[in-house]
Amino acid sequence: MVGLSLGALGVLAFSLSLPATRIAVQQLDPWFVAFGRAVGAGLLAWAYLRLTGAPRPTRGQWRRLPIVALGVVVGFPLFTSLALLTQTSAHGAVVIAALPAMTALFAVLRAGERPPPLFWVASVGGLLAVLTFLGASGAVRGTLTLPDLFLLAAVVLCGLGYAEGGALARELGGARTICWALLLSLPATVAVTVVAAVASPPRADAFTWSAFGYLTVVSMFLGFFAWYAGLARGGIAQVGQVQLAQPVLTLGWSALLLGEAVTPTSIAAALVVLGCVVLTQRTRRSPRTVVARQEAGAGAS
Repeated sequence: MVGLSLGALGVLAFSLSLPATRIAVQQLDPWFVAFGRAVGAGLLAWAYLRLTGAPRPTRGQWRRLPIVALGVVVGFPLFTSLALLTQTSAHGAVVIAALPAMTALFAVLRAGERPPPLFWVASVGGLLAVLTFLGASGAVRGTLTLPDLFLLAAVVLCGLGYAEGGALARELGGARTICWALLLSLPATVAVTVVAAVASPPRADAFTWSAFGYLTVVSMFLGFFAWYAGLARGGIAQVGQVQLAQPVLTLGWSALLLGEAVTPTSIAAALVVLGCVVLTQRTRRSPRTVVARQEAGAGAS
């Protein structure tokens, strides 16, 4: 129950990420938004680790932290910032609806489980639903547009970062997992932020800076405290189901904060994708999967 509650808190925090990014990139350079938020969160992470006297990760944990950083510190913020320059937050929410299935997919792959064929059918079905939505909305005219490719890349990398971070949080804890990933990324994020700020000096109104502040403090930092702790305590498969609410919440925030239209096509596509996600989650708890876990445990003993 604690794991699910923490996961729900993380999803609530993340549900505002796309609308806040859409607001920020209208006046700020997308590279500055993506990497500047990581710099701010990295400084907060440094302060947290220092104040709590957190022990340094082991050699094995250091090898896994770059995967977390690639997914959630660099990949998702960068590709969503680039995509939302021209796409709406509501449109992005439908594509991001495939994220729970992608998270489950990477959790299965890294855990060495053997899911039944229905799992793969449902995962592919969710991706096809997203691609169908892109075509029906006019985004696809022979080929995917660049912003939609950016959104799909964000989904893949974020799913990887969620799964790896959730597994690593069982050893490090949710807060230390994201903090060490941010600290590890700091040299690169500082360099890119400085270059972006020199090339396009950041100037924005108070509303835009408040959106950037939210992305820094909540989306990139505090939200992961709850999210990774929830995944570690309740399991990636079970707590991952809480993500089902994120597209719906994001559509609501997009309409409320940005006045974006939420079309029936968007709602229908989101429901289809969420149905596929539910199916992937349920197939992961099939007897075949349980047997695979028991065999793996027996082999390790």
